[in-house]
Amino acid sequence: MFAIIQTGGKQYRVEVGDCLEVEKLDKNVGDKVEFDVLLTSTDGAVVAGTPVLESVKCVAEVLEQGKSDKVVVYKYKPKKNYRRKYGHRQPYTKVKILEIK
Repeated sequence: MFAIIQTGGKQYRVEVGDCLEVEKLDKNVGDKVEFDVLLTSTDGAVVAGTPVLESVKCVAEVLEQGKSDKVVVYKYKPKKNYRRKYGHRQPYTKVKILEIK
């Protein structure tokens, strides 16, 4: 059984037991969070929502809050002595899918 969930403006294909990094959620470590399910499949039978399935929820547990690797952004203009260097670390929340009900 798998489901397509939506969070943070992105869609993920998940199964029970999967761990994934999603956009930062305002939850503490150990909290439970529910995601909207857009599509689910059990034994080859696919059920799609319009846009979400009201009867199906995906429950996950927050494992950690973190930041991804640094992305260095460097801008310059040739012959003008213009140089700017800065970095960005995107925050994320790591979750583990507990059940799809």
